[in-house]
Formats: sequence, structure tokens, C-alpha cells
Amino acid sequence: MAIAWSAKASSMEALSLSPPMSPPVVLTQDELKKIAAYKAVEFVESGMVLGLGTGSTAKHAVDRIGELLRQGKLNNIIGIPTSKKTQEQALSLGIPLSDLDNHPTVDLAIDGADEVDPHLNLVKGRGGSLLREKMVEGACKKFVVIVDESKLVKYLGGSGLAMPVEVVPFCWKFTAKKLQKLFEDSGCVAKLRNDCKGEPFVTDNGNYVVDLYLKKDIGDLQVASDAILRIAGVVEHGMFLDMATTVIVAGELGITIKNK
Repeated sequence: MAIAWSAKASSMEALSLSPPMSPPVVLTQDELKKIAAYKAVEFVESGMVLGLGTGSTAKHAVDRIGELLRQGKLNNIIGIPTSKKTQEQALSLGIPLSDLDNHPTVDLAIDGADEVDPHLNLVKGRGGSLLREKMVEGACKKFVVIVDESKLVKYLGGSGLAMPVEVVPFCWKFTAKKLQKLFEDSGCVAKLRNDCKGEPFVTDNGNYVVDLYLKKDIGDLQVASDAILRIAGVVEHGMFLDMATTVIVAGELGITIKNK
């Protein structure tokens, strides 16, 4: 009996000396965005012309680039911002800026996305900067997209959130009706985007944004893209097709890198 008790006591002692299990660390969505952004900046090299994205995720990347410049770990960087907001941020960080007129070829662009499908097609522009983003990111040799795992969808529009289309203000209702009819088989509802004051949201280019809300897959994306752009009054849409070369996804289990 003494031996049995001793073994039990020893087992209990070992149990009591075991360190308590640490609760799992749950990262916020913004922390996941920051992790993805910092990973993307590892692609940046001194001497590059960089496309600087717009939005809550891209902001972390721009902050990191500014930090590395201050530390002397990067130099001779030229940034091409995709919005007035990013331009202001970059200037505040001391990042030298230019534009596509002077640098028509961009080495690398880093930006976020609102949706990413399994083929790395994107929806962008819920922040309202889709036209300038598409111009800059369409001119780059490498386009690195940074997202958290909530942005992954089975098909574009699959989140049920807005697919933006930039339109001229002139007769925007006429244009919105055309867009809604174009995708009526997908249950499309077209709504003008408003700002916080209830007034029409105005892009950096002086245009409006019509948001398309879809209930079903719109099918062939290239066909859909061409159909949207054929509507007079449409400036550009937020589908970025076959443009991303790398997508960095931050999730609770770590970083996943998807390459084209």
C-alpha cells in the first residue's frame, strides 16, 4: 500500500508542478492585417519604384516602409501613391513620391483587397480609390496583395458586400439602372455610395461610386468586366482580374503565401 501511495503522490506532485496551459492568443483583424503587411514589405528592395496602396491594410505597409527608410535599411525608394490619403501618409513619413508620368513602370505594388477568389482575382475599391489603384497596380511588374483570411471568397461578390463601380456624376441614376439590369440574373442591387453626411461619396477623381450587391456568382468575370466597361458613364470597376502575382493571407494559424 505504501508503494502505491508513493506512486500516486509522485504523480500528483508532477501534475502540480506542470506549468498551467496558456490560453490561445486571439489576434484582432487589424493585427492580422499588420502581420500580412509586414510580410509583404520583405519583398521591397532599395532602389525600387513602389506602388503604395490605400486602405487599412496597406496603411501598415506604408508605415513599415517609412520606418525602414528612417532606419537606413531601405534607400532610394520612390513611391507612387494610389490616393490622396496615401500621398499625405507617405509625405508625413518622408517617403519620396512621384507618378506614372515620370515612372511608367513600377517594380512592386503592395495593397489590400476586399475579396480574393481561389484564382487570385480581387474585388477592390470599397475605400473608393479603385481607379488610381488599378492604374498603378496595372503598371507594376509584381503586385503583392495583403489580406486577412476573412477576405477569402469562393467567387467575386461572394461576401455579399459591395462590388464598386466608379461612374461619372452626370445621370448616375441612369448608369446605376444599366448596371443593375446587367446582373439582374445574379440578384444585383445597385446603390449610390454616400459619405458620412449622407451626400454622394466623391472619389479623388471627382466621380461617384455605385456599389453592386450580388446574391449569386456573375459567371465569366472577363465577360462581366467587358460588359460593365461598355456602359457609357462607367469610368472603371473594382474587379482586378489576373493582376495579383502574390497574395499574402494572415490567419490565426499563421501566414499563407499564394503565388500566381
